[in-house]
Amino acid sequence: MTTKHNFGAGPCILPPSVMEQAAKAVINWGDSGLSILEISHRSAEFESVILKTQLLVRELLNVPENYSVLFLQGGASTQFSMIPLNFLVGKQKAAYLDTGYFAQKAIKEATLFGEVTIVASSGDKGYAYVPDNYNLEKDVAYLHLTSNNTIEGTEIFDFPNSSVPVVCDMSSDIFSRKINVRDFDFIYAGAQKNMGPAGMTLVIAKNSFLETVGHPVPAMSDYRIFRDNQSMYNTPPVFSIYVSMLNLIWLKSVGGVEGIEAVNKKKAELLYREIDRSPIFTGTANVAHRSRMNVTFRTNDQLTEPEFLKFATDRGIVGIKGYRTVGGFRVSLYNALPLSSVEFLVQVMYEFAELKKDVNSLKIIKPA
Repeated sequence: MTTKHNFGAGPCILPPSVMEQAAKAVINWGDSGLSILEISHRSAEFESVILKTQLLVRELLNVPENYSVLFLQGGASTQFSMIPLNFLVGKQKAAYLDTGYFAQKAIKEATLFGEVTIVASSGDKGYAYVPDNYNLEKDVAYLHLTSNNTIEGTEIFDFPNSSVPVVCDMSSDIFSRKINVRDFDFIYAGAQKNMGPAGMTLVIAKNSFLETVGHPVPAMSDYRIFRDNQSMYNTPPVFSIYVSMLNLIWLKSVGGVEGIEAVNKKKAELLYREIDRSPIFTGTANVAHRSRMNVTFRTNDQLTEPEFLKFATDRGIVGIKGYRTVGGFRVSLYNALPLSSVEFLVQVMYEFAELKKDVNSLKIIKPA
């Protein structure tokens, strides 16, 4: 069987050791004679999983004591409506930074609950950059950001120093780099990028921000109820939380967020270097805002894109086809992806360029 190199944008690649432990737990979790899929979420054993996962999140991201760590369901997309339901209803307006597809989805949902002002948009250039110069009204309920734009391949590296509450969707770069949680009032992230399997959403919320809700909210949409019930108001996504715990233990073992950030930089630098030196490929994102998690590029002659996709797929490279609405290629470099897989992809890109070059006009320099 051909070795697979998984560059898919989500669900995420998981470390082999995590997959092995999770597989064993499906059959017999902790020698209990029960599967992790069938244990009671009210059992003391699973309550310890919830607690340990919360503590790992706090440790790895240095979460202050006045913030709550919640595990919810419905993916990050549910948060697009749940956030304005809690924090926009009854307020004047909320501010959103429009940086691409998922930011637009969040904006669309928010308009169902109140007035939304778009403080800036990079739509004028196909979302190839992140606006960093915009004015923010002081009376808005919150400012919503998307830290990493999975489809467009851009990432925010300098967050605004805001006098209003900052809400941030960190679905695709959570745990990939150091952040200062105190810079945000509310962080949310789908687990299926860098944390674990799909089915669970992480929320890190400042308690004082949660208490600004001044109107009735349905129980399943009330963050305070999940906080007060240790994320177990109803049956939580047991398996997703358990595997996330295993993955965070692995992350801690490889140097934590600081250690993995150094590796992620190397992976991204290697791939962008090949894109920039190649006569065949061109990056699509503004250099200053290039994502380290999702690298987007095209071939100079777009007619050759299906050819390169097949060339790469035949060699075991999986998940690099660009999002259906934008085309091209998208290579996701999530935490568990080894540097060796990026080195292999770069070699395949070089070999493809060798096949396509015109020896009379192009000079191919083999990547270092």
